Amino acid sequence: MSQVNTMKRGNYYQYRFEIAPQDGKRKFINKSGFRTKQEAYEAGMKAYNEYTNTGNVFKPATITFSDYLDYWMKTYCQINLRYSTIITYENIIKNHIKPRLGFYRLSQITTSTLQEFINNIYVEKGFSKCFLRTILKVLKNSFGYATDVVGFIKTNPALKVKLPKYDGPQEDPAHIFTPEEIEIIFNRFRNSHTVYYAFLTAYYTGLRISEVFGLTWEDIDFENKTLRVDRNIVKRNQSGGTKRRLIEGKSSTVWYFGNCKTPSSHRVIEIGDTLLNALKEFKYEQEIFREQYGDMYMKHYAKEVPNPYTNKPETKIVSAYAEIDVALPEVNLIFVKNNGIFEGTDTCKHPFKVIHYELGIPCRFHDLRGSFTTISLRNGCEIKDIAEVLGHKRVETTEKYYISSTFKDKKYVTEIFEKRISKK
Repeated sequence: MSQVNTMKRGNYYQYRFEIAPQDGKRKFINKSGFRTKQEAYEAGMKAYNEYTNTGNVFKPATITFSDYLDYWMKTYCQINLRYSTIITYENIIKNHIKPRLGFYRLSQITTSTLQEFINNIYVEKGFSKCFLRTILKVLKNSFGYATDVVGFIKTNPALKVKLPKYDGPQEDPAHIFTPEEIEIIFNRFRNSHTVYYAFLTAYYTGLRISEVFGLTWEDIDFENKTLRVDRNIVKRNQSGGTKRRLIEGKSSTVWYFGNCKTPSSHRVIEIGDTLLNALKEFKYEQEIFREQYGDMYMKHYAKEVPNPYTNKPETKIVSAYAEIDVALPEVNLIFVKNNGIFEGTDTCKHPFKVIHYELGIPCRFHDLRGSFTTISLRNGCEIKDIAEVLGHKRVETTEKYYISSTFKDKKYVTEIFEKRISKK
């Protein structure tokens, strides 16, 4: 006999099942509102299984790896990870892990199964070592949660899985700009002021791209010559984009203010006269355009909305021509187009294609941060001070990831050694 009973209440069906008594009295869980008896029964069985498994709608011993990954994403990733990391993990799970491993039971998967999976996608797809490492990270973290936190399995089968050996040295994507390259880039975009001043800000401060485009004019203290980093910018592609919206120039992309990457990323840094004067010019220019466009100048407002995963409040950037109906605080973003439109980090997509293919300089926006670090160190700055400007808690992070040797540096080492030997 089923533990779940169904009955009709008016025009709808209800499920009902008994739970543990409290204070000697019988207790039941019931819910109504189902159009058919079958819908009520299925919902009731799901609720009953969740009750009997202490909050889980499944039995850990029989759950598939596919269902477990959904559970892990919901109970851990969506609560603890950043939006961009969640999207990366979701895509990896959907496109690579579930199609090959999702049908196995969680308890059946072994180290050899996972090693074969990694080997196969390495051979078939030819992914880079970095991307393959990310896939393995998803496996290790998900199985680690199943082992160490919720106790669904006894051991983590992903711990001993090894990445295949990549022949030849891995190309270092970092590029340290020479003074000549910087001059070429700045001259090329001197008339594209949003791009030019964004590049200039990153080069003279070492800010991340999300920190640069998260700046507002209130963050610049012209009197004390300081710049405050207190947030970054986060891009979210909302569902519901249509061809008509694209024709009208309305993107389904929505921008949010996010927290800084780490607590130490919240900082105030001093800025030199070159950048300070440049930002003054840009601000004055923006005020002129604001007057010229009038009601057609795009304004931006901060709206508090609940996070779809954690339900915690976060700040969404709302855009509107003229005045917005709702009384929201206006946000004076720095790097906007002449008409006030804000494109966030997408502002740099086309410029970097120009830098790659027209100017012939292979680089990324992040290389402006690396160049700032390397040049500062080479010219006598203390690495601890550089780390604080970059927002790093540990000096080792600065040293490991942001300091590179240029050809000139290596040549200098050779020259010093040769001079030393020659004297002897």
